[in-house]
Amino acid sequence: MKIKAMIPSMREKKRYIAFEVLSDRPVSREDAVREIKATMAKFIGELGMAKAGVIFLPDWSANKGVFRVGNRHVDEAKAALALVKAIGGASAIVKSVGVSGILNKSRKKYIGG
Repeated sequence: MKIKAMIPSMREKKRYIAFEVLSDRPVSREDAVREIKATMAKFIGELGMAKAGVIFLPDWSANKGVFRVGNRHVDEAKAALALVKAIGGASAIVKSVGVSGILNKSRKKYIGG
């Protein structure tokens, strides 16, 4: 017996959150992702991160990046971004630049690529 495919209206929809790191020093993508993931894990927990489906994309330019999250968890992810205080030993602020449902739109509008 074949398993039926899930209808599109039942699938979890994706949102792409563009963020910017404001810091005195340049920040590497790896340091930023590591610190944001750690802060999210503290704020919403490992299970919450798994339910949200947080995936960081390789887009990174001028201290700006993008990550994917489920549409029901956008507010939690944005709140976790605001809780980041330091990245790589330097004080930093991570702010959400915008949210989009289409990756290319997010790249062009918020990252400038």
